[in-house]
Amino acid sequence: MRRFPCFLAALALSAPPVAAFAQGTERPVLTVYTYESFTPDWGPGPRIEAAFEAVCGCDLRFVGLDDGVAILNRLKLEGEGTQADVALGMTAELVPELKATGLFMPSNVDLSPLQVPGGFTDDTFVPFDYSYLAFVYDSETIANPPTSLAELVSGDPEQKIAIQDARTSTPGLGLLLWMKAVFGDEAEAKWSELSRRILTVTPGWSESYGLFTKGEVPIVLSYTTSPAYHAIEEGTERYKAASFSEGHYLQVELAGALRTSRHPELARQFLAFILTPEFQRIIPTGNWALPAAPTGEPLPEAFGALVQPSRPLEIPADEVAANRAAWTAEWLRGLGR
Repeated sequence: MRRFPCFLAALALSAPPVAAFAQGTERPVLTVYTYESFTPDWGPGPRIEAAFEAVCGCDLRFVGLDDGVAILNRLKLEGEGTQADVALGMTAELVPELKATGLFMPSNVDLSPLQVPGGFTDDTFVPFDYSYLAFVYDSETIANPPTSLAELVSGDPEQKIAIQDARTSTPGLGLLLWMKAVFGDEAEAKWSELSRRILTVTPGWSESYGLFTKGEVPIVLSYTTSPAYHAIEEGTERYKAASFSEGHYLQVELAGALRTSRHPELARQFLAFILTPEFQRIIPTGNWALPAAPTGEPLPEAFGALVQPSRPLEIPADEVAANRAAWTAEWLRGLGR
């Protein structure tokens, strides 16, 4: 999610959507599908790669795709012919659909170190971070940010927002579920009302956040943790997350090992490594998200100033799986697409 805002100067450095294999190496190659903002030099990928390779005797390769939902779509397309050993970056609401592919194997990982809101129990997937969705705004442009999702929907149509596609993006899907959790049967009408404010719907988070930081849109769908990047890396509090009275939608990001992996024990070793402090301490200022397990050190001070949702919002994963197609169709109708 955990995606982070410093991608702008380096989009071209994202890993290509094909795995490359080293020539003449005897080390096993572990291929991990993830989202594109995880893989570049400024992302958490290189540090995680170095930390895991120090203990695994392997060559860890990240393959960057558009976004979390795109990972699921890619795996459905490739089926048992996938080159992935591990997939990392899907969200908890997708677990039933991920399992329905038949492509994942049990993790054999002890989840007792987990520290995610509401807890998480599953025999296949391992959480690696979490965050809450939020609308991040430019305080130099927006003097009075919305204080609720309802206020965002009914707000000034001249103040444009950028969101992500619910069919390809995990934050985009999260917004679809956020709207459903708050508005229920009125969600389609609220999407229609919100459409007046939407400048663009991008395939993934990186494109829309890029528009935001370039000043082309003053409000963007992102995460409560995004302002921490700007505070720590840029020394500015210009970009803030609006706190919504109805609550904020929780997204827990997961990894799973593919049943077709050429190195199944190595894949499980990587899943277990996710919950170690060596992995988790990279998350806050690498993926700009909240760690799913202890880091062994306190969070940076800037994280203490973030919006703290009084009410985490979630829809059970089974309910999402049963209704995602219908709710997506509702979303398309509401946006007039």
